[in-house]
Amino acid sequence: MVMRSSLMSAAALLCLALGANAQTTAGKVGVISVQGAIVGTKDGQKATQELDSKFAPKKKEFDGRQAELAQLQDQYNKGGNLMSDDKRNQLARDIDEKKKRLERDMQDAQEELQGEQQKLLQSLGQRMMAVIEKYAKDNGYTMILDVSNPNTPVLYASSGIDITQDIVSLYDKSSVNGGPAAAPGSAAPKTTPGTPGATAPKPPTGAGAR
Repeated sequence: MVMRSSLMSAAALLCLALGANAQTTAGKVGVISVQGAIVGTKDGQKATQELDSKFAPKKKEFDGRQAELAQLQDQYNKGGNLMSDDKRNQLARDIDEKKKRLERDMQDAQEELQGEQQKLLQSLGQRMMAVIEKYAKDNGYTMILDVSNPNTPVLYASSGIDITQDIVSLYDKSSVNGGPAAAPGSAAPKTTPGTPGATAPKPPTGAGAR
């Protein structure tokens, strides 16, 4: 799913940043799912809904075009032998052309969706990092590991050291007038509409097989 892969990428960047700031000496260690924290905040949930709404018309259009392709394919499969060669060949060409055009349009929509997701993740990710760093300093953490990043070598972690919900709560509390939390010492940036949570259009089913 696009949302998941995009969030994983953002989480990996955040984990690298945390690792660069962490001390190597033994001390208080915590774990967090940055992916879960981002989508768990009020800003993340709101952005998810906005991006879902923005891409809902395109998804509906693609669903309709896929249904049309399925009907044409069914018509070809069931009635192909009863058609003249010219009609059968024309129908096959129509199916192939519609399928290719749909795939191109879906790819364009996918790229647009990913771009919107990346903008959102960069915006919320930076603010999330500011909250995590402040929380770590205020609570004496030596290191915080992102367990939502598959590249983080965490084989086991007690639920007692999971700070994900604490970070979500702190982020929401530090939001200004319902907007995103600002980095310490800076003005709160404007919220970027969009979200990582939108469902990507499904790839079209095969059509045009002869």
